[in-house]
Amino acid sequence: MQLSIIIVNYNVRHFLEQCLLSVNKATANITAEVFVVDNDSTDDSLTMVREQFPEVTLIHNKENVGFSKANNQAIEISKGKYVLLLNPDTVVEEDGFEKCIQFMDAHPNGGGLGVKMIDGNGVFLPESKRGLPTPSVSFYKLFGLSNIFPTSKIFAKYHLAYLKENDTNEIDVLSGAFMWMRKSVLDEVGHLDEAFFMYGEDIDLSYRITLAGHKNYYLPTVKIIHYKGESTKKGNINYVFVFYNAMIIFSKKHFAKKAKAFSFFINIGVYLKAFLAILGRYIARLKLPLIDISLITIALILFNYVKPYVGFPNQIEFTNEYGILNVLAVFISFLIGIAITGGYSKNLSLKKTFLGVFIGAALLFSINFSFPESASFSIKYLVSIIGLILTVIPISRLVLDYYEKIKLRKETVKTTIIAGSENFIESIKKDILKKQPSVNTLALKKNNTANENDSKKYIGKLHQLPDLISIYGINEVIFSPKDISYKDIISKMDLSKSRHIDYKIALNSNLIIGSQTIEKY
Repeated sequence: MQLSIIIVNYNVRHFLEQCLLSVNKATANITAEVFVVDNDSTDDSLTMVREQFPEVTLIHNKENVGFSKANNQAIEISKGKYVLLLNPDTVVEEDGFEKCIQFMDAHPNGGGLGVKMIDGNGVFLPESKRGLPTPSVSFYKLFGLSNIFPTSKIFAKYHLAYLKENDTNEIDVLSGAFMWMRKSVLDEVGHLDEAFFMYGEDIDLSYRITLAGHKNYYLPTVKIIHYKGESTKKGNINYVFVFYNAMIIFSKKHFAKKAKAFSFFINIGVYLKAFLAILGRYIARLKLPLIDISLITIALILFNYVKPYVGFPNQIEFTNEYGILNVLAVFISFLIGIAITGGYSKNLSLKKTFLGVFIGAALLFSINFSFPESASFSIKYLVSIIGLILTVIPISRLVLDYYEKIKLRKETVKTTIIAGSENFIESIKKDILKKQPSVNTLALKKNNTANENDSKKYIGKLHQLPDLISIYGINEVIFSPKDISYKDIISKMDLSKSRHIDYKIALNSNLIIGSQTIEKY
């Protein structure tokens, strides 16, 4: 047995199906066994594996035992010369495993192997090659120094950013998304440390491999898609705590002398990141009130500056006691008025804003008249301020609404390339236009052969995809893996990488999978 492939699954049924389809093709010319360890998923992952992939060895846990323990369950009964820990939200090339076997056979000192990973936009994932997260390296990453000095051999060690992404190199740490290891080395150094429930276990095992005198390699000639985070949902504050707690466990285990100081700085950094994340959310919610405060401030400063020239010579000064109270009254009145009418809700409403400003004006008049006449704004001054605010705040909403519509138009008016057989293209095109009539759909021929009628049916051939994306301003590309190999799909994504392009792959079960969406067709 050449290879044992182990996939730990937790509620990512469709990604798992796509992963297993690509694994089936990649194991066609080698002897391999495939394990799926399910951590008590509540979707129909188990049924799907049993029905569609009966050759897979399925281990069903009655609870979520974590990534490390789940992998160890399969490692203990694996029989392959090599063991691959593979995330379910990945897609592999047809000849990828063969290349890995050839490389490791040619490098007997190799204990582990990582490959080039790209995300659903074709963008290179820096965790494909990583350095050892010593306390200093982790500190540089956590506090952003690795981003400020991305090519520094001192500050950018975490992702070894000074090494070229397309060069084969020795590395310190393998990614848990694709962790290829020699079984004899695994038996020598021990399996995954189950103290790591999620994250950090790959770093710990990689380090133990190198401590035992073996090398870890990065092989960029093998590429995979990793829909980063679909199996773990990384985009939340909890992820920050879990990830850096794993770093603390790793530090205590391997750098005991420095662990206390490291834990202190890590905790500061984690809580700082969490605070900034929460602050960012609140700032987003307070966008409209902050805009209104800025506009009112500008209006008051403007009137204070021009009042001697426009008939307000006896108006009170903003700097005295009642002047400050009057200024606060202006802010409070309009902010409360707009808030009462729902003018600060997520969806912009010009009607609610107008009504809120009028209520604010009424509140301001009431408050102003409660002050002594000598310490309040004159009627003329008050009306002028209200008139200006009645103008600038609604105008600000009109401007924001205009830009929101432009943004929405850019998001909804898409140009999509569909690559595959003629039947596949027509089926997907029909479904897209039914849901989104404004989408421009363009057909791409699945191969590079030429026929007379090609120019009428297709805009080009598969090898022209990078140029076509640039020429037509493509937002989305949909591939048929029945007609185009995973190797070609991954290669084209790698060549045409962009955060503005969504690459999607069709599934046998009438689904289209992308990094952010799973759609029926």
